[in-house]
Amino acid sequence: MSHGSSTTGLPSNIGGLLAYLFGFIGGVALLLIERQDRNVRFHAMQSTLTFLIALVLSLILASVPFLGRLLNMLASLATAGLWLFLMIKAFNGERYKLPYVGEIAERQIQ
Repeated sequence: MSHGSSTTGLPSNIGGLLAYLFGFIGGVALLLIERQDRNVRFHAMQSTLTFLIALVLSLILASVPFLGRLLNMLASLATAGLWLFLMIKAFNGERYKLPYVGEIAERQIQ
């Protein structure tokens, strides 16, 4: 499902997958490179926001003795599952919106 032509020359689903593959770094890179494909830009923005939030949460939890570290391990597993889920959705051409973050991403690419 393409939402316009691409400045990267990649199919929309591959661009969306790449936005998640490298976490927020891939999202930022694609936001800087891709100017036309709104689907790729959505996934890039959602990736950037989601994985920056996950990084900050991880840093906070890791600084808390024992319980924080235990919670950080659980959060890391959940983040890995979310990462795989989002890559699969993007590769299948679906624009899956996460609660809150998806709406923010949608507004930012308008």
